[in-house]
Amino acid sequence: MVSVAVHAVRVSADGMRADHPIRCTGDDASLNSGGSRSGLDREEPVKEFSMPRILSAFAFCLSVFLSTTFAVTLRAEAVSPSPLLDEMKKASAAYAAAFNTGDFTAMADQWTPRAELVEGGSRLEGRDTIVASIKAWRARHPEATLEVELRDVELVAEPVARVSGVMRFKKKPGDKGLESRFTGLRVKEGTVWRIAESKVTPAHAAALDDLEWLVGTWQAEVADRATIEITYEKALGGYAIVGRTKITPKPGKASLLPNGIEAMEVIHADRDAGLIRAWVFDSTGARAEGFFEWDGTSFEKVMSGTPSDAVRGRVAHWVQTISPAGEGRATTHMIERSIDGVALPDAPPMHFKKIR
Repeated sequence: MVSVAVHAVRVSADGMRADHPIRCTGDDASLNSGGSRSGLDREEPVKEFSMPRILSAFAFCLSVFLSTTFAVTLRAEAVSPSPLLDEMKKASAAYAAAFNTGDFTAMADQWTPRAELVEGGSRLEGRDTIVASIKAWRARHPEATLEVELRDVELVAEPVARVSGVMRFKKKPGDKGLESRFTGLRVKEGTVWRIAESKVTPAHAAALDDLEWLVGTWQAEVADRATIEITYEKALGGYAIVGRTKITPKPGKASLLPNGIEAMEVIHADRDAGLIRAWVFDSTGARAEGFFEWDGTSFEKVMSGTPSDAVRGRVAHWVQTISPAGEGRATTHMIERSIDGVALPDAPPMHFKKIR
């Protein structure tokens, strides 16, 4: 008889451990459905117990053993998964508590110095940058609360563990919670499990929440030449933000476009790519598209497109930084500009004020 036994250990989210033996043998009794030995009571030809059959059974058991090795964690008495799960749950609860109380020193202690946070299309590197970004978001939403639900923990190798779960934000009491999924790596430094890497995937409907402060009408003066007015509003059930821009020349100022310029912008969350995308079209025939990034202090809109026929060149690139300054103010700056690969000077920054 050929026999292989595999013991599988499974740890559920509540820390329960199940130990299941899987046994395969090469005799006829274990190959019968239900394990009946009735086949031995009949006068069967001896060839039923031939070597090819035994080898076939052994091959089957070996395949079960190998597949199980990759699918589950084998019995390892030296490592008990329950204490690990408890430690991770405590770390997650401490993170949420630090966020909810505004204890950014405790929050910083949760991250490694060279940690990385990827959220949507944004990538933040370094503990100081990550905490500064969270602090800025918290300042815009002082009543916000966070709940962390840890759903899975896997010890990759001492002292690294992979974690995943769900985060739920509320901007203020009574609001509907906004849910995001997360996966990450925690590294044990001394007695503390710190976050070395985290990837957060916002819920589709909540992906534009960080740009919600744009909604309204903004105005800026371009020296003594023109007035710029931009109105942003939510559209398509909150899955898009639509912006309309009007540039009006000052009276008496010479202009190639005496009626000014109008533009339309559509901002939309791309769920598959994990990016916030933007498309812009204006009344000169120009068009462009790009995506938003967040560096912890300002948004960057990376754009490329085709300028109007009045402009020499066919391909334009630029980056527009958008920096919220609080109290209904923001600064935008067009940088890294080029047409057909020829660099252009940065445009002067423009200071906007929300007027309604």
